[in-house]
Formats: sequence, C-alpha cells, structure tokens
Amino acid sequence: MSSMVAPVTALIPAPRPSVDGDAVSVLPVSAGRRGWERVGEGEQDVLWTRSRRTEPRAWVRSLGWLVGAGLHPEAGPSTLVVVEDLAGRMDFRRGIVVYDLKGTARRTGLSLATVKRQVKVLRELGALVWLVHGSKRNLALPGEPYMATATIYAAVIPPVFDEAMGHRLAGSGYEGRVCGVTEAGRERAVAAVSARSEARRAGRRRTERPAQSRPGGRCATAGADQAEGMHPVDNRDVDNSSSQSYEPHSPGSYHRSPEAEVESGSKDTSRERASCRTARRPSFKTSTNPDGSRRTAGQTQRGIGIIQQVRPRVTWTQRASLRELEVALRPFTDAGWDWPTITAELHSWHLTWRPARPAAYIRARLAQQATAEHQTAAAEVAEGWDEQEASGPLAASNPDLVRSVLDGLAEGLATHSARQAEFGLDDLTDQSAADNMAAFLSSGTGAPA
Repeated sequence: MSSMVAPVTALIPAPRPSVDGDAVSVLPVSAGRRGWERVGEGEQDVLWTRSRRTEPRAWVRSLGWLVGAGLHPEAGPSTLVVVEDLAGRMDFRRGIVVYDLKGTARRTGLSLATVKRQVKVLRELGALVWLVHGSKRNLALPGEPYMATATIYAAVIPPVFDEAMGHRLAGSGYEGRVCGVTEAGRERAVAAVSARSEARRAGRRRTERPAQSRPGGRCATAGADQAEGMHPVDNRDVDNSSSQSYEPHSPGSYHRSPEAEVESGSKDTSRERASCRTARRPSFKTSTNPDGSRRTAGQTQRGIGIIQQVRPRVTWTQRASLRELEVALRPFTDAGWDWPTITAELHSWHLTWRPARPAAYIRARLAQQATAEHQTAAAEVAEGWDEQEASGPLAASNPDLVRSVLDGLAEGLATHSARQAEFGLDDLTDQSAADNMAAFLSSGTGAPA
C-alpha cells in the first residue's frame, strides 16, 4: 500500500523560483476541492459523462492528483491499488478494461466489498465510466455452459483535473481532447519538470559515497565490530486472521431503519392501508388443466422442455423465468404445438420493444385474441351465419351444375376455334377441340346420371 502512496506526492511539484527571486505560484492540491461535486449516477455512463477519454498512463497520473487532492473522503491507498490493477489490463490507446471483480480482488489482495467500494469511488470522482452494464442473466443456449454479460469500463479524466492543470479542451464529454494549456498551466508544467530534475540530481548525489564509507576503510571496520554483537529482534506478526473475513459497515443510509408511523385507531395496519386494494401478482403454481383435470408433473416437464428451446430464440421473453413462460404459453403447448411453431408465432407479433413482464404480456395478448374470436363467433350467430350451410352447395354432388359448366366450356372452345380460323391461326392438328368436347359430352362419362 505504501508503495502506491509515494508517487502521489511526487506528482505535486514544489514552487519554482523565478528570475526575480519570487516564487512562481503553483496551484495547490486543495484548490481542486473548491467547486468539485461528486459525480451522480446519471453522469457515470459514457453517453452522459463530462469527463474526457484518455489512455492508461495519463489516467494513472490524473488519479494520483485526484486522490492526493482529497476530493473524495473515501479515496486512499486502496483506490490506487485498484487503479494500478485496472491500468495494467487496459487497452493501451482507448483505456477500455473489463471489470473482473473476483480477479481484481485476487490480484490485489483486497476483499470483494473493498474492490466494489473503490470502483464506486472512481466513478464518483469522474475517472471511470460505464461502457457496458454487465448482467448475471444466462445468455447461453440450452446445453451450453453458463455465460453472462461482462461489465466494461472506460478510463476518463474529469474536468476538475483539467482546470487544475490549466488544460485547454476541444470538444466536450467523452470525445473531448487537450488542445493546449493556459499560462498558469504552462508555469505549472515547467515547475513540475524542474522538480523532477532536482530530484534526479539529488538522487545522483546520494549514490556518490565518501571515501571513508567504502569497504576496507576505518568506518567499515568499526561497523563490522559493532555488527558482531548485534542480533535480529524476534518480532512476531500479529495474528489477526479472524478479522479478515469481516468488512466495516457501509456508511450508506440503507442501514438506518425508518421510524415507525403509528396511527391512532388501528392496532397493526392503518385504515388507509387496509382499505386500499392492491393488485396481487398471479400465482404461477397452476396445477389444473383447462378441462378441470389435475395437471401432472410430466405435462409440466414437457412444457418446460419446449420453453427451454423457445426462450433463447425470442429475445424479448428472456426477462421471464421458464416457469412463468411455461404457464403463459400453456394454450400452445396443450394444443400440441412444438417449439418451432411457438417461436414462429411469437415472432409474428413483431415486437420492437421489450416488455418488463413478458409472461404477463403473453397472457394479455392471448386473452385479447380469445376475446376477438369469441366476439366474431357471437356476431356470426347473431347474423344467422352457418358455415356448414354456406359451404353445403359447393361440397354436395350436383350433376346439373357439372353439365352446365361443361356445356359452357364446349361453347367457349367452339367460339375460340372459329375466331382463330378467321385470323388464319387454326389449330396445327386436324383434330377439333369442339368435336372432342362434344364427343366427351355424348359419352357415358359426361352424360348426366
């Protein structure tokens, strides 16, 4: 932890003396606190963020300043440990990284709760935005291993850092970029370079050892004599393993229980609450068939097996469980429909949106269809329409009707042949179609019974 805190102070240079002897004022860390507000959840997405995109190295430098500035009360050494792990796995140019909660906790040695808390701190600082919101819902087809959606973050630099560094930006939001610096930013950059140069020169001076401290000298001999009588102290590590599995209480407000509101005149429930009607969700434990018989476990298992093939192929149904869909689609499964037929029927509805409760929507849609069919049947009964009576003349045997149709065909063919002969377009064969039709009618086959 301490190795991560040390670079934070190195990112804050000391004042540089000017030519006149006066110190050039460098923006202190505390100046960034003025006007800074915690980034809300609405601005923690890539579409609504005010922070600009960046690459991992610049992101780590900006986080060193943001944590050292003390903008967020929960930012500290653990935040920098998480930053180092995320930066090591980021895309080098775009700063995109997969969250990998369990892997981050394993690599950093932090607990899952600590990693979650520090990533939330980074989002509230405006240094991390969502590209993809992950989900634990299984997206794999039946028979394939479990597959969920991963959370993907993007590294960004908040406006408070650019204002403190004196950066000029072109564009806004995630697509913004640095196009120059202000005068104060230029002085700060020069002061930072001077501080780094002075630190390097001081390091070189420390590496030059004096002649008396070299091996073989008098100081070395005295140090060897003293080392003979010195022994390492046995300082055992404190055994505090029992507290490693516990996490401190979160400062969130959900741990505070609300005050009880007691209303006079009722012992347990208020009159307003007792008198209001709340819509109860329908129970999915339906154990009877439409004919009133008891539904067997084999029927339910068969229905669930069909729904397991339907749900992956119809995207808007994936919010509902298999049990809910099995109950909602029982009119289809009880009718003997297989999964391709049910899938084609659901796709024929042409939904361009995702219902929040797919099973309830399916039940309502089927109820509307049943109501429409019932109204149509009632209208036909009211009008006296009988389908069997209407289709009776077409289905019954009527020799006179057949004879009249054939006579009409014979007359039409004779007229057509005569007209073709007038234009010199007579048939190529010597046979006459009209004679053939007349012979057919005079035979026993075409004669009426």
